Amino acid sequence: MFESRFESGNLSMAAKLSDREYNLLLQNDINTTGYTQWFFFRVGNTSKDLEVRFNILNLYKSNSLFGSGMRVVVYSMKEQKATGKGWHREGTNLSYKRNRYSRSTNSCRPCYTFSWTYRFRYEQDEVYFAYSYPYTYSDLDQFLEETVARKRFAKRTLLTKTLVGNRVDLLTIT
Repeated sequence: MFESRFESGNLSMAAKLSDREYNLLLQNDINTTGYTQWFFFRVGNTSKDLEVRFNILNLYKSNSLFGSGMRVVVYSMKEQKATGKGWHREGTNLSYKRNRYSRSTNSCRPCYTFSWTYRFRYEQDEVYFAYSYPYTYSDLDQFLEETVARKRFAKRTLLTKTLVGNRVDLLTIT
């Protein structure tokens, strides 16, 4: 079961090719002209020792650190509870290459596929996968709150709120 409807999540679609392989499509990165690179999603309803191949089909960059061996950032809820291990890099059989798809905006930009394999360690786990270590608006809000509370030289003033209710602050550092 795939899910990305959470803060900073990005996954538009998952298509099952088999019990062990899925094709994934991402939403465009916010405030871009169709750029797609960031992903952050979770997989639930897992089976212990099941090895799954994930293929993200609509990446934009011709080069990626994934092509040089960088691995996906992973967080397993059950692994964190059992061992205390949080976000870490994992995945095997990494591949980053141009595919047969293209974007038709002003020009035909080629798409690239990033594929990796992951073996689930726990039954009925929730495992998060991300391009890099997530840093959400809530993380920033908590950091600013703690910084202002500890430091006398920092002041946080609410200017307004966004349409969805997020703070827009003026930070004064003296």
